[in-house]
Amino acid sequence: MFIQTLIVASAIIAAPQAQTPPRATPETRPPVQDSATPKQPAAHPAGLTGADATFVKKAADGGMAEVALAKLAQEKALNADVKSFAGKLEKDHSKVNDELKELASRKDVTLPAATSKIHQATHDKLAKLSGAEFDKAYVATMLESHQKGVRDFSNVASGSGDADVKAFASKTLPTLKDHLQQVQELSKSLGVKRPTS
Repeated sequence: MFIQTLIVASAIIAAPQAQTPPRATPETRPPVQDSATPKQPAAHPAGLTGADATFVKKAADGGMAEVALAKLAQEKALNADVKSFAGKLEKDHSKVNDELKELASRKDVTLPAATSKIHQATHDKLAKLSGAEFDKAYVATMLESHQKGVRDFSNVASGSGDADVKAFASKTLPTLKDHLQQVQELSKSLGVKRPTS
C-alpha cells in the first residue's frame, strides 16, 4: 500500500512537471522574435542617408516622367528624329527605372507610385501642343531635364554616399550623357533655344 501511495504521489508530482513545457513555451518565443529582429537591419530600413533616399525617389519620379513624355512624343511628334529619340528614351529609361526599383527594394525605399505634380503639369502642357510646336517644346524639355539629370547623377556618382546608390548613378550616367548629346543635336537642328536653367 505504501508503494502504491508513493507511485500515486509521484504521478501527481510528475503531472505538474508535465505542464512545465507549456510554461517554457513563452520562454522560447523571445528567441523567435529575436530571430526576426535581424531581418530589419538586413532590409536596410536606415541603410540610406536622407540625401541618398531623396536622390532615389527623385530619380524614380524623373524616370517615370521621361517614359510618359517619350510615349507622348512618339504619338505627337512631327519630326522623325524627335520620334526616334523619344523611342530610345522610352526604352532606356524603362530599363533604368526597373534597375532603380530593384535597388529601392533592396534598400527599403518606397518609390512614388506616380509622377509629381510638376512633371504632370509638364506632360499636360505638352499634350496640348502639336506639330512643330510640340517638337520644339518637347526637345527643350528634354534638354533641360537631361542637363539636370547629368548634373545630379554626376554629383551622386562622385559623392560619399551609399555604395550601391553611387554604383547605380555611375552606371546610368553614360546613358544620360548620351541622351544629352543627342538632344543637344536635335535642339540645334530644330532651332530650340538653350534653357536658362
